[in-house]
Amino acid sequence: HLLLFLLFVGPFNCFASYSRATELFYSLNEGLPPGVLIGSLARDLWLPTAGGQNPVSLQPPLSFTLASHGLGGQYVQLDNRSGELHTSAMEIDREALCVESSGATIFGGSVAVSSSSPSPESCLLLLDVLVLPQEYFRLVKVKIAIRDVNDNAPRFPVPHIRLLVPENAPVNTRLAIEHPALDPDMGTNGVQTYRLRDNYGVFTLDVEENENGERTPYLIVMGALDRETQDEYVTVIVAEDGGTPPLVGSATLTIGISDINDNCPQFNDSQLNVTLYGNSSLGTHVATVHAVDMDLGSNAQITYSYSQKVPQPSRELFHLNESTGAITLSTKVDGDTPRLHRLIILGNGPGCIPAVITVLVTIIKVMMRPPEVVPRFIANEVEGVVYLKELEPINTPVAFFTIKDPDEKYKVSCYLDGDGPFRLSPYKPYNNEYLLETTKPLDFETQQLYEISVVAWNSEGFHVKKVVKIQILDDNDNSPVFSEQLIELSIEENNVPNAFLTKLHATDADSGERGQVSYFLGPDAPSYFALDKTTGVLTVSTQLDREEKEKYRYTVKAVDSGFPPRESIATVTITVLDKNDNSPRFINKDFSFFVPENFPGFGEIGVISVTDADAGQNGWVALSVLNGSDIFVIDTGKGVLRAKVSLDREQQSSYVLWIEAVDGGDPALSSTAKITILLLDINDNPPLVLFPQSNMSYLLVLPSTLPGSPITEVYAVDKDTGMNAVIAYSIIGRRGPRPESFRIDPKTGNITLEESLMQNDYGLYRLLVKVSDHGYPEPLHSTVMVNLFVNDTVSNESYIESLLRKEPDISVEEKQPQISIEPTHKKMESASCMPTLVALSIISLGSIALVTGMGIYICLRKGKKHHRADENLEVQIPLNGRINLHMLEKKPMEISNI
Repeated sequence: HLLLFLLFVGPFNCFASYSRATELFYSLNEGLPPGVLIGSLARDLWLPTAGGQNPVSLQPPLSFTLASHGLGGQYVQLDNRSGELHTSAMEIDREALCVESSGATIFGGSVAVSSSSPSPESCLLLLDVLVLPQEYFRLVKVKIAIRDVNDNAPRFPVPHIRLLVPENAPVNTRLAIEHPALDPDMGTNGVQTYRLRDNYGVFTLDVEENENGERTPYLIVMGALDRETQDEYVTVIVAEDGGTPPLVGSATLTIGISDINDNCPQFNDSQLNVTLYGNSSLGTHVATVHAVDMDLGSNAQITYSYSQKVPQPSRELFHLNESTGAITLSTKVDGDTPRLHRLIILGNGPGCIPAVITVLVTIIKVMMRPPEVVPRFIANEVEGVVYLKELEPINTPVAFFTIKDPDEKYKVSCYLDGDGPFRLSPYKPYNNEYLLETTKPLDFETQQLYEISVVAWNSEGFHVKKVVKIQILDDNDNSPVFSEQLIELSIEENNVPNAFLTKLHATDADSGERGQVSYFLGPDAPSYFALDKTTGVLTVSTQLDREEKEKYRYTVKAVDSGFPPRESIATVTITVLDKNDNSPRFINKDFSFFVPENFPGFGEIGVISVTDADAGQNGWVALSVLNGSDIFVIDTGKGVLRAKVSLDREQQSSYVLWIEAVDGGDPALSSTAKITILLLDINDNPPLVLFPQSNMSYLLVLPSTLPGSPITEVYAVDKDTGMNAVIAYSIIGRRGPRPESFRIDPKTGNITLEESLMQNDYGLYRLLVKVSDHGYPEPLHSTVMVNLFVNDTVSNESYIESLLRKEPDISVEEKQPQISIEPTHKKMESASCMPTLVALSIISLGSIALVTGMGIYICLRKGKKHHRADENLEVQIPLNGRINLHMLEKKPMEISNI
């Protein structure tokens, strides 16, 4: 839909080749998404191209620029190189842009609204585009017509429309509906038709269009209306536009039928027969006539009057109330009064023919006049009703009654008829005076109204009653009464703020303001409880915590509005119910227990104390061992930790357990604690001798060994700890040529030579070494036999082995080793030191030669028996094994003390 034409060519020749103005027309629908192509300026302007190529490839290239960035520039995007015009991210809404229907054009990238009939051109976006470079310079006026789419439904300005139609409206009466529907769309997309969902068979709609194109709906009456049959019609008016698909809007239409005076008064009966005694008193009610008019308001007003046919004496004898139609006796009936009266009464309505009813009154003549009862009220009396306050004292006077016979011929007596705390008694000294008084206190709450009669009768048996109504006035003599004096409530803890607790209810038997009850909290109520003064609703403004406080007890008051006010008090008790909001809590996060090893199985190691602030099942706690459950068990109820088996520190010195405490809530809460069990050592392991490995092993000691030289050692270990593992070594038995030549270090177990060996010291030495710990209460020990063979060489091993097999005759020494005392050498006198040193020096020189020779001999022998030397080496034994020293036999290892 592109219209391209030239609007203006400059009249000046000097600008003819540069300045040209052009207009381009485009049209598009409103509400399009971003990026929709509107048009290509380069193509639509027929701008020259280089070899038929795109304008972008021209040298220099074409450039397209918006001359101004007004309102229109917000809705379009212009490609500066290609000249293509697209919709922008801002959606075009025709109803928002063109809000007026009159012509108003704003240039410079603005909106123009045409004053012509609705068409796409009636709403325009105006753009000024500059085309460069100078040889192609143009000012292009771009007009974009926004086409309307049906994107708005008709809408009534009010949700409820009311219209009044007279009930006498003739058929085809037209009534304008003052609130037509509005549709921002234009043309056929605007409101086209109206309809009624339910026309009740008497209504229809028509649409009239004025010169401005506005459509107004009219309600047309299609049938007769009668307000007395149906006074209102409720339906829905629907407005529909002409779009595809059409959109609708609706509102409730209430059609009220207004009344006209189309009904006249009517009596239900045409004649009423009444009998009246001739002795009736003035004001006696004779009859009441009543007519009905179906109209409303002033159209239904009825007045009553006598017909002109009613004689004047009858009019004077009987009074007719014009408004109520009540007929009463207005004058006394005497002997001259006619006994039959025909009263013709008219019921008059506005603009109507009167309705007629006849009241036939027959007067029955009475020969004697009845007694008269004349009251004189002492208490307050208004229109025949006596008002007494409750709580009036006994014998409160109410009224005097005078009883007399009008003819003064007959004796008249009287009595009181009716129930109530009253009595009627003669008032002395008068004969015909009687006093009415109370006999008991009056109680408004028991009975508010009494109706009694003072009955007078003469000796001829003629009775007359005077009815007295006594109204009891309320006094504030009752306090409010709570439905319950003790109000027991319960609420779960952690409640929401302002939680409802209950609604208090108190009643007051008094009436009026005296019975209106207000509610108040007592002074002992906590501040976070609130009581509504009027409704009695009791709430709590904060969260309650059962662990902080479980029971609340305070008073509430109910106060009436009397003067002075009366009140009553009730007690409120609130029990805060437990919720499982507390996890079990151990008294310590870490527990440590010290248990002696070899503790008997299922013995009590310790007690795990855990608490839970919750109550009931929520506070019940079950304990379990998370790890090590095959060894340890815990008593759930008492928290006693036990070991299923006896514990051995040498196998494992400590245990780390995790104990879980789980409560009985739903869902359950839990917590854990760390338990460290440290086994205390007891002296249950004797020292284990690792070297020498056998009582049958022996060691060769050369006679040339110097005193103080280490010979061998006894090495033992103890699996216990502390003092139980401190080992002391001692020689408790000796056998040999000179057995005291050897000593053992009590701490290290090193056996050293004490004295020089002589020629007669050769032979087998057997030392019984005791290895003892320092355990408490009883030290444990082991023994081992250390065999030393003093000789230059081992020439006959079988001989030595035979000696070892013999049971040694060794006496055991009872001396205990003292490891805290350092061993000391024998004291020598200073006089003998020098000879000894000289002798030792000589022996040393000889020993060097001897040892050198023996060393050569031994090396040669070892070369021949290297495989035996390997067998003589001691075996390293693991420390964690138990060794039977009596079962192991090793060949001695030859050593020399050089």
